[in-house]
Amino acid sequence: MAASAKSFLADAGYGEQELDANSALMELDKGLRSGKLGEQCEAVVRFPRLFQKYPFPILINSAFLKLADVFRVGNNFLRLCVLKVTQQSEKHLEKILNVDEFVKRVFSVIHSNDPVARAITLRMLGSMASIIPERKNAHHSIRQSLDSHDNVEVEAAIFAAANFSAQSKDFAVGICNKISEMIQGLATPVDLKLKLIPILQHMHHDASLASSSRQLLQQLVTSYPSTKMVIVTLHTFTLLAASSLVDIPKQIQLLLQYLKNDPRKAVKRLAIQDLKLLANKTPHTWSRENIQALCESALNTPYDSLKMGMLSVLSTLSGTIAIKQYFSSAPGAAATTARSFDLVKLAQECCYHNNRGIAAHGVRILTNISASCQEKDLLPLEQDAVFGLEALLVLCSQDDSPGAQATLKITLTCMVKLVKCRPHLSQSVVESLLAQLHSAQDNARILMCHCLAAIAMQLPVLADGMLGDLMDLYKLIGQSATDKKQELLVSLATVIFVSSQKALSTEIKTVIKQQLENASNGWTAYRIARQASRMGNHDMARELYQSLLTQVASEHFYFWLNSLKEFSHAEQCLTGLQEDNYSSALSCIAEALKSYHKGIASLTFANIPITVFQAASTPLNPLSFQCGFVKLRIDLLQAFSQLICTCNSLKTSPPPAIATTIAMTSGNDLQRCGRISNQALTLSLQMKHSMEEFRNLATRYGDLYQSSFDADSATLRNVEFINIRQQQSCLLISHAIEALILDPESASFQEYSSNGTAHVESEYERRMMSVFNHVLEEVESLNRKYAPVSYLASNSFKSILCRESGQNSLYLWLARNWNTADVDMHTACLCNAVIALLKVPLSFQRYFFQKLQSTSIKLALSPSPRNPAEPIAVQNNQQLALKVEGVVQHGSKPGLFRKIQSVCLNVSSVLQSKSGQDYKIPIDNMTNEMEQRVEPHNDYFSTQFLLNFVILGTHNITVESSVIDSNGIVWKTGPKTTIFVKSLEDPYSQQVRLQQQQGQPPSQQQQQRTAYSRF
Repeated sequence: MAASAKSFLADAGYGEQELDANSALMELDKGLRSGKLGEQCEAVVRFPRLFQKYPFPILINSAFLKLADVFRVGNNFLRLCVLKVTQQSEKHLEKILNVDEFVKRVFSVIHSNDPVARAITLRMLGSMASIIPERKNAHHSIRQSLDSHDNVEVEAAIFAAANFSAQSKDFAVGICNKISEMIQGLATPVDLKLKLIPILQHMHHDASLASSSRQLLQQLVTSYPSTKMVIVTLHTFTLLAASSLVDIPKQIQLLLQYLKNDPRKAVKRLAIQDLKLLANKTPHTWSRENIQALCESALNTPYDSLKMGMLSVLSTLSGTIAIKQYFSSAPGAAATTARSFDLVKLAQECCYHNNRGIAAHGVRILTNISASCQEKDLLPLEQDAVFGLEALLVLCSQDDSPGAQATLKITLTCMVKLVKCRPHLSQSVVESLLAQLHSAQDNARILMCHCLAAIAMQLPVLADGMLGDLMDLYKLIGQSATDKKQELLVSLATVIFVSSQKALSTEIKTVIKQQLENASNGWTAYRIARQASRMGNHDMARELYQSLLTQVASEHFYFWLNSLKEFSHAEQCLTGLQEDNYSSALSCIAEALKSYHKGIASLTFANIPITVFQAASTPLNPLSFQCGFVKLRIDLLQAFSQLICTCNSLKTSPPPAIATTIAMTSGNDLQRCGRISNQALTLSLQMKHSMEEFRNLATRYGDLYQSSFDADSATLRNVEFINIRQQQSCLLISHAIEALILDPESASFQEYSSNGTAHVESEYERRMMSVFNHVLEEVESLNRKYAPVSYLASNSFKSILCRESGQNSLYLWLARNWNTADVDMHTACLCNAVIALLKVPLSFQRYFFQKLQSTSIKLALSPSPRNPAEPIAVQNNQQLALKVEGVVQHGSKPGLFRKIQSVCLNVSSVLQSKSGQDYKIPIDNMTNEMEQRVEPHNDYFSTQFLLNFVILGTHNITVESSVIDSNGIVWKTGPKTTIFVKSLEDPYSQQVRLQQQQGQPPSQQQQQRTAYSRF
C-alpha cells in the first residue's frame, strides 16, 4: 500500500503548469477549500511535488499549516491522505517554523471519540517524531492508547512508540517497562506481542537500557520457543546489538548456536540472514572460531538452500579484514598451509556443485582468498579458482535464465578481480573468455565483452590473433538488428577499440562501418562513436559523428555531434606528429587548433556570438565541464605551439655578418655579439614567460578536477588521471625549461620521478607514464652533461659588470663560452618532449558524455530585493544579518558515488561605488570576508553572517558554496550568488555633517551619537 501510495503521489503533479511558489500554493489552497471531496484529495496529494520544487522553509511552513487545518476539520480519508503526504515529505518536516501551531492543530484530533481518527493521529504523531521527540503530551497519549481495546488504535500506538523510542531517550526509558509488562502479560495476545517486541531494537540510548532490553529478549527466547516468537526475538536481538555495538560478539555466538542446534529451517534461515547483516556491518568482530563454526555448519548441512546462505556469509567475510584474521596463526601454534583450513576445503568442495549459486560463492571465496592473502603461497588455490571460474563460465554462458545471468555476473567479476591481483593468470582467463564467446547466448556475450574490456584496460592481453576472432564474431552478429544484437555490437566494438593498442587498421574500420550501415540504428552508432572517443580512436569517431549529423532532429543534438566531430578531427591531426620535425609539428598543432576552434567557435545568430557548445547546452544540461575541458585543451595546445616557436626563434637570430653594422647604428657595442647576445640575454625572459604559462595551466587543470564532484566512481580515476596528468604535463615542461635553460640548482627530479612508479590501469595511463619517464631521463641526462648557457651567462654577467671593462669582458666571455650545439640540444629536448606528450591520444572519458550522478545546491538569501539589480538599503552604523539557506538537490540516484558531508559557504563584499566624504575608518571595517561550514540535514542547511558596511556607497556581496565529501575533499561545485547593498548615512551623522558645513558647532548630545563614535 505504501509503495502504491508513493507512486500515486509521485505522479499526481503530471501535466501541471509551471507556476511560481506563491501561485502554486494559492492554487492548491483553492483546492483545499473546495466543497468537493475529490478536489480536496487531489490538492492534498499534490503537495509533495510542491515541496520538491520549492524546498524552502517559508513555503513549507505555510503548506503544512494548511494541511494541519485539513487534518483537523476533515474526514478520516482526508486525514489519511495528509498522513501519507507527511510520511513522504519526512525530510521537509524540520523546515516547519511554527511547530507548536502545527502540532496543536494535529493533536486536537486525539480527543475524538472515533478510534480510527485517534489511530490516524497517533500515526501522524509518530511520523513527526523527529521534530517533536520530547513532547510530553504525545508521550502520554501513546501510553494511554497502548491500553485501548481497539486493535487499530493499539497498532497505531505501537507504530508511534517505535518512532518515538528511536528519537527520544526519555520516552524509551519510560516506555521500556510498559512494553516489558505487556509482552510478559498473559492477557496480551500473541500476535500483539509479536508487534511489541520490535520496539526493543530502539532501546540503545545508553548501556543500562540496552542491557535490560537484552535480558528481556533473552528471557523471551527461552520462555517462548515457538517459531514466530524465536524469529522475531532473534531479529530484534540482532538489530539491538548492531545499534549498541557492545554485544555483537555475543550475538554472533548466539546466532551460530541456533544455526547449529535448532532443527527448524525457518530459524536457521533467520540466523543466516542476521549473520549476513553483522558480516556486512562489523566484519572485524568475527573471530577465527566464529568463521570455523560457520564452516563446520556449512560442511555438515544436507540442505542446499541453507548451505548457499552460509556460503553467502562466508563470501562476504572473505572480502574483508576477517579473512586475514582467519588465516593468521595463533601465538605458539605451528604454521599450517592454506589448503588445510576448513574454509578452503569448503570452497573447493563447492566450486563444482550442481547448484550454480553454491558454486558461485565457492569460487568467490577462493578468489577473495587469493586476492587478500598475497603473502602466502597460494598457487594451488589460484589454479582451483581459475578452473572453477572456467567451469561456471561454460555452464552459465549457455543458459539465458535470470539466475544463470546473475551467477555469470559474479563469475566475471571474480575473473576481473583475480586478474588484477594475479596478472600472470590473465592469459588463460582471456583465452577461456574468447573460446566461449562464439557459443554463448547474447546476454552472456554482452557481459563477457564487458569483462574482456575491463581486463584489457588493465593489462595488454589481447593479441592480434585474438582481434581476428573478435572481428569474425562482429561480422556474424551484424547480420541481425534485434535490441540484444545492437547492445552486443557496442560491447564488441568496445573490446576491439581497447585491444587495438594503436590506430585502427583500414580493414577494421571498414568492417565496423559496414555492419553499422546494415543492421544498426543511430543510437547504436553514437554509442560506438562515443566508445571510440573514450578509447582514443579519434579517426573512427570522427567518421561516425559525421555520418550522424543528418540523422538528428534537434538543433542541440546537431551542435553536440558537430562539436564532437571537430574535437575528434583535432585529436586526429595530432597523430601525425613526428619527432625532430618541428615545422610539421607546428602545422599539425595549428590544424588541431583550427578544428578545436570550429567546435567551440562563435556562430552568429542575431549578431550574438553563440559557441557550438553553448548552442548545444540547455538549462538542464549546461555542459560546463565539457566547455572547461575543451578550453583548457585549446590553451594547452597554444602554449605548446608557443614553446616550439620560442625554441625555433633561437635558431633564426640575426647572423654575425650584420652585427657590426647594427652595433654602430645603435651605438651599443654589445650588439656586436649578434646572435650570441640575443640568445643569451633574451632566452631567460622568454622561457620564464613560458614556464609561468604552463604553471598557470596546471592550476587551471586542478580547478577543473575539483569541479567534477558527480563523476562516476568507475571513471573518476580516469578523469583524475586526465586532469592530473595534463596538469603534470604542464609542470613537466615547466620543470624541463627550468632544468635545461634557467636554473638547474632549483630544479628537482624527485617529485616527478616518484610519479613514474604509480599504478596504472589503462593503456592511456601506460603510454603517458612511458612518455613522462622518457622525458625525465632525457632532461636529467642533458642537465648532467651540459650546463645551461643562459644560467652561466646570467651569473657571469653579474660579476663581469662589476669590473671596469664590463662590456668588453662580457663580449670575450660569450665568444669563448657560447656553444650553439648545446643550445640546440636543449631546445630539441624541449620540442621532442612536447611532441611526445601530444602523440599520446587524448581520451574523452565517460563523464564527458554521461553523468550518472547529479548534485546541485540551490541557495536563498534573505533579505533579498524584489529586483535582482536593486540594492538593499542599510545604514552605515548598523550591521546586516545575511541569512543563507540552501537545499541540496539530487538526481534519480542520490549519493550514488560520493555524498556531501558538509557545505562550505564563503561570503565576501567589494565596494563598487563610493559616495560621501572620506573618513578614517579602521581597515577591519572596510572589508567583509567570512567562511562557514555547515552540515546539511535532510538536504537542508542554514546559517547567518553579520556584515559591516561602514563606507558609504554600493557594495557587491558574493556568496559562493562548495561541498566537502566524506573523505574531506573539497569540490568547487558552486553556485555563486550576488546581491547589492547600498550603505546610507545614518540621520544623526547626516545632521552633524550639515551643521558642520553651515559652520554651527554640534551639540554635546549629537557628538556622542555620531556614526563613528563607537569605532
